Amino acid sequence: MSAAPSPAFDAFAYAHQHRDRVVWMSQNTNHLVPPEIVRNAVEAALGERVYEGYPYAPGHPELKELVLADFGARPGTSCLVTSGGTESLYMLTRALLSSGDHVIASDPSYLIIHKFVELAGATTDNLDIYRPPYRLTADRVNEAVGPKTRMILLIDPLNPLGSGYPREEVRALAEIAHDRHLLLLNDVTYRDFAEQHTLAAEFAPDETLTVWSVSKNCGLAGLRLGGLLAPKELADRVNRYNTNDLGVNILAQRAAIALLRTKSSWFPAVQAQTRANQDRIRSVIGQTPGTRLPVFPSQANMFVIDLEEARIRPEELQKELLLRHGVFLRAGNYLSPAHGANFIRASFSNPASDIERFAEAFPIAVDALRPPAPRAA
Repeated sequence: MSAAPSPAFDAFAYAHQHRDRVVWMSQNTNHLVPPEIVRNAVEAALGERVYEGYPYAPGHPELKELVLADFGARPGTSCLVTSGGTESLYMLTRALLSSGDHVIASDPSYLIIHKFVELAGATTDNLDIYRPPYRLTADRVNEAVGPKTRMILLIDPLNPLGSGYPREEVRALAEIAHDRHLLLLNDVTYRDFAEQHTLAAEFAPDETLTVWSVSKNCGLAGLRLGGLLAPKELADRVNRYNTNDLGVNILAQRAAIALLRTKSSWFPAVQAQTRANQDRIRSVIGQTPGTRLPVFPSQANMFVIDLEEARIRPEELQKELLLRHGVFLRAGNYLSPAHGANFIRASFSNPASDIERFAEAFPIAVDALRPPAPRAA
């Protein structure tokens, strides 16, 4: 009898089992938010025993007011509150796309959105952006629009590359959506990390659906809270697919309220540390032959490290760093069908001590996996 195949290594199972010993640079999570703000808000909510009843189904009024103010939303903008931005993405693709529709998107990208598009019966037309300027351009998008195009997907800043969109490019993309009667899905999960950021809704308010989240800026990924900003007519159509008819986790809402109330006092320090961290990572990459940063500086809290010249598979490096060094980065295969075999993604909204562990481990892990140079003939 042949031996049974070894089970595939589950990096996430390992990382969660050893959470207290792992540097978590794999999921763009934010580990720099003052924890006492969250702790105090959640403990107060527990003391009030608010968990015994259902929350107000449309979302806590103050939470919605804070989100609308944070975005400088126009009067009449509707704010939906969902279990993470991901749920809003699912709802709006199911509500607004039909079989045969096409969505202009990119590769690399946050591919769960592409999956939701496919579940709606639609198709993504993925423009290859793994080359300068490492983002969509208005010229390429305009050329890609066809008779079945229904939506443009604008992720800004872009997961996984960290690319940001200049104001004039956002304007040009928004004008395409307006002029050609297309929807514009603006996923802005990482906008607070950008040096400058422009919302597409400024230029195409009637066509734009803005997906927001407090997972990354407020460091609440585990509490699953986000939502959608859109004109009332579009928001009402999307909300038909809302399965949370009894509301979203009240502890998450109370934590988000506390953080959004105080964001101006603590987020500048998060941004400064994040920028210092990516500078430190760049210095390490510069000293590690065969590796490079396609995008620098990142306008998000992550970027990709290209490994093609090192001839190392990202999955192997992910495993080596995690098992041997307790540093968790994410292989790029789930972010790019065309280029995922060439890069690994690193997020860096972490304490400086985490980045130093990466700085020590990364060159060692690369050298351990680097294939020998071919012999001269």
